[in-house]
Amino acid sequence: MATSFPLQPLEIMAKNHAILATTGFLILLPVGVLVARYARTFTPVWFPVHFVVQLFLSGPVIFAAWYYGWKTSNVLGLGHFLDPHQKMGLALLILYVLQLLLGLFTHFIKLRSPFGPGTRSPQNYFHVFLGLVILVLAAEQVHYGLYIEWAFATGGLHVVPMAAKRAWIALIVIFWVLYLAGLALVPRQFSQEKRARHGTPTKSDEIGLQNNHSGDVQSA
Repeated sequence: MATSFPLQPLEIMAKNHAILATTGFLILLPVGVLVARYARTFTPVWFPVHFVVQLFLSGPVIFAAWYYGWKTSNVLGLGHFLDPHQKMGLALLILYVLQLLLGLFTHFIKLRSPFGPGTRSPQNYFHVFLGLVILVLAAEQVHYGLYIEWAFATGGLHVVPMAAKRAWIALIVIFWVLYLAGLALVPRQFSQEKRARHGTPTKSDEIGLQNNHSGDVQSA
């Protein structure tokens, strides 16, 4: 920041919150999503990697970001969950926890699909949909923090550097370009799942779908 005086303690807390939240929601979570989108058609270990990134790497960073946000609000003395940024932060934290639980449920608890034997149940599709919704909301949340909340919380002693705003744009563009490109692998995924449903041995027993004796789905 192009100023002649250092950041104040409140600004340091707010900056830590911003860096951690951006890292958790716009870097680590998208990496976990891309692992699931790309690696699932090539290796059965995609799920453990996806799980580790989304929980053990992203989780501590996201909760640390939430802590610094809470601490900043305490110092301001204006209360909690009063403005859009604070309310959305709480909503994102709740959605993140729910998404983790849904992911575990989807992978380990196999419900019979209404679409027929060997097909995915609605919970699988909802898990994907909710994950993308979280990333869209997180992108807007970081944007609000950079352009509105920082000046409100810190009094505008220092402005947000343009590099931070450009980084926000870059992270959004890179993720969506890679995710949409990864959709080209969907036909390969469906082909693997079709072979698995018909009992054809493949190296991807846990990449797509496979049937047990009752025809239930065996893999998320």
